[in-house]
Amino acid sequence: MKDKIFRIIHNALLKAKEKGELLLPEVPPVVLEIPKEEGHGDFATTVALSLAKSEKKPPRKIAEIIKGAIDDPGGILEKTDIAGPGYINFFIKDSAWLLVLSEIEGRGADYGRSNIGNGKPVQIEFVSANPTGPLHIGHGRGAAVGDSLARLLFFAGYDVKREFYINDFGSQVENLGYSIYFKYRELSGEAVAAEAVSIESADEETPGAQDMSNLYLGEYITELAKDFRARPEFTRLSEDEKKTYCREEGIKMMLRQIEVTLAKFGVSFDEWYSERKLYDPKNNLVDAAIGELREKGLVFEDGGATWLRTTRFGDDKDRVLIRNNGQTTYFASDIAYHRDKFMRGFREIVDVWGADHHGYIPRMKAAIQALGHDPDEFNVLLVQLVNLMREGQTVKMSKRAGTFVTLEEVMDEVGTDACRFTFMLRRPDSHLDFDLDLVKSQSSENPVYYVQYAHARLSSVFRQAADKGIALPPIGQVKLSRLSLPEELSIIKRLSAFPELVEKAAEAKEPHRLTYYLQELAGELHSYYFRHKFISDDLELSCARMHLVKAVRQVIAMALRLLGVSAPDSM
Repeated sequence: MKDKIFRIIHNALLKAKEKGELLLPEVPPVVLEIPKEEGHGDFATTVALSLAKSEKKPPRKIAEIIKGAIDDPGGILEKTDIAGPGYINFFIKDSAWLLVLSEIEGRGADYGRSNIGNGKPVQIEFVSANPTGPLHIGHGRGAAVGDSLARLLFFAGYDVKREFYINDFGSQVENLGYSIYFKYRELSGEAVAAEAVSIESADEETPGAQDMSNLYLGEYITELAKDFRARPEFTRLSEDEKKTYCREEGIKMMLRQIEVTLAKFGVSFDEWYSERKLYDPKNNLVDAAIGELREKGLVFEDGGATWLRTTRFGDDKDRVLIRNNGQTTYFASDIAYHRDKFMRGFREIVDVWGADHHGYIPRMKAAIQALGHDPDEFNVLLVQLVNLMREGQTVKMSKRAGTFVTLEEVMDEVGTDACRFTFMLRRPDSHLDFDLDLVKSQSSENPVYYVQYAHARLSSVFRQAADKGIALPPIGQVKLSRLSLPEELSIIKRLSAFPELVEKAAEAKEPHRLTYYLQELAGELHSYYFRHKFISDDLELSCARMHLVKAVRQVIAMALRLLGVSAPDSM
């Protein structure tokens, strides 16, 4: 409906220009708003006010010219009026709104689908957890955000690829190997608590020594150590070989567990990209990236280290690429990784990071620009922490993980649907309280239950109709004009807004808008359901309402699908 009003205004402006009533060197962009007060119509535009300066006319005079040039070939307008200093208000006929139901049924599963992406190749990299332990609920929120965004962008016409970056190079995976190895020795009866392990520090500019307190804990380490200890091939290895085995097999097993957990969460990836690929001796992508930047005159040496001039591109200081001990930084590998993304043909890159990486964005933007790309082609969605609550208290510890609550544990307790929907209830960059008791409750206070129950409730309408022997005629044979209640028209107007919601949410990369929309739509539906009978002795009215029900159920199901949440027919 909004597109139809856009076209009406656009054509009116062109007509006014042809008649010489407006100069219009170029047709201006038209902004349409939905007035807060019902008496101001269904849509309003301020285009007359925006033209006042260039046209050298009072806004109200311009509004009158535009109004006089309006043609309504589709006959959708009830009336058009001018308010205030020059607002143009549009009132849509009820009969025009009812046609939305026919459009929804006609387009079926494609209702709301858009082509604004025009096939643009976009890569979304998310989760990318170190393969050193189970996924925790923070990873779960990032997974929900990344996967929902991928679904949304695909629905909006983008060519989307999902990628998981495996951090399998450096100190953290070394730490995993040592953790399993020392746990194996403990299980073998050795006293190892006082030993120190030399591990490169991921957070310092130079390597350091870390003691046993920095090794990974939790039952999963013990389980891995028991598994390896029982393998005949492991017992035959030398001590150095056992350390390597613990690291390599530990990575494989943790990745397998991560993949299983994500599959249970409804998330899959097109690519699992190993960080080790960047350091392949046959094609060292890190060296190649640094070499390219050096050729551009952006690399310099100082204090025995190699630096990138990121200050040329807005960073607050230059950044180290190679430390004075010859070891490359994480920044260098990240540059190589993102360079490779562009070399693979992606024209837009979206990374989903934890909120603690906020300060890392300017240097990566600078690096992207240094490589010769538009920094706006690189976007980061920050995901804030999740505060898990039970009986009003924060849940702090997981026996299985040792230090955090795993995503698997939360899914087992509340279900995948509840997890995914709850993670999307707020903007990803805002803190989220995940109330386990609320999420498990069957009440209107529980958002996921409230929305899913709306779909189930509407499905029950068709079962009731079948029990009464009512067969739904095609929509073209139904008198939709019987849908005349304000609540019915309000619901239809909200359904009409779904395609625009998809486009705007995709452009803004804000899939959480879908949860807001669903809660509002479910709220209207439940209120309407309690006040009016859908199936009654009035067959004509019942059939009209059933088509309304069919459309609402279809839109709810699609919006839930974009969030990776099921739409149950019964609950």
